[in-house]
Amino acid sequence: MLAVNWDIELLEKARSVRPHDASLVLPDYHLGDPLNVAYNYCRNITAIHSKSFYMASGMLSPEKRKAVRALYAFCRTTDDIVDNAVQVGHKDLQAWRDQSLGVCPRFNDPVSIAWADTRQRFKIPACYALQLIDGVAKDMHVHRYGNFTSLAEYCYGVASTVGLMSMHIIGFSDEKALRYAVKLGVALQLTNILRDIAEDYRRGRIYLPQDEMTAFGITEDHLHLGIVDEAWIAFMKFQIDRTRKIYEESWPGIAMLNADGRMSIAAAATFYRGILHDIEKRGYDVFSGRACVSKWGKIKQIPSIWFQSVLAPNTGMIQPNSI
Repeated sequence: MLAVNWDIELLEKARSVRPHDASLVLPDYHLGDPLNVAYNYCRNITAIHSKSFYMASGMLSPEKRKAVRALYAFCRTTDDIVDNAVQVGHKDLQAWRDQSLGVCPRFNDPVSIAWADTRQRFKIPACYALQLIDGVAKDMHVHRYGNFTSLAEYCYGVASTVGLMSMHIIGFSDEKALRYAVKLGVALQLTNILRDIAEDYRRGRIYLPQDEMTAFGITEDHLHLGIVDEAWIAFMKFQIDRTRKIYEESWPGIAMLNADGRMSIAAAATFYRGILHDIEKRGYDVFSGRACVSKWGKIKQIPSIWFQSVLAPNTGMIQPNSI
């Protein structure tokens, strides 16, 4: 069941940045107030749809904060278009692909405006944005994953790419950081998957390795009926233990980021990792409620996050306490 060296191929994808992509320069649109309106629109999207990301991004400098929220809005828009594409076909997705990777944003689309400005300012490689769009697009035709390697590839497309683009906004000192960004993205997406098992199943999707389900005696009846038995608990413990291990393996990358961005990324990782703790507190029942970390649970961890990411970034992952 254990996938060995699953991250090697994903790291090659992360290293596939072509020089002319990395030096992409978009025109300066001199948008003034419309640009501020566009960034405020992206801020609101982030605040509504991801409280954890919104709080973590608030720890960045104003310019970087605006940029990562524009990145989030780009990702959210992509996800929404793919969810709608089941009904309306692929035209909207292709139009968004052309628009979000082009050099001229639509002036009536605030996300396009803010995203184009962010890409220009921080020289975000276009290939990562394309990989994200292609990764999210899998949801239109792939609804099951045979093993962990194929699931990790999906996680790379929809989450590791976000981390790789975020690195260009925050700044990093060593290309070795790519490996850790890939792993953190996979860990974050696996956490989402474990939290959202019931919701995804209602949409006809199972983001759990089919071979591991079989090995633990898990059938789709567990998901359909919300069965929490010994087999389910053992299966979830296995999934959570592996996800925590990937979080721990990703942590050294924090030290390779520019100092002013370390706390934000550490906070995002810690907040999301706390969801695993809440799943455990619920007795591994992800069917009767949505696991989360409360606002106070996040706030009270900030001193520890600050210490471990700013003063001692190599000390290891923060252990979630009673949150």
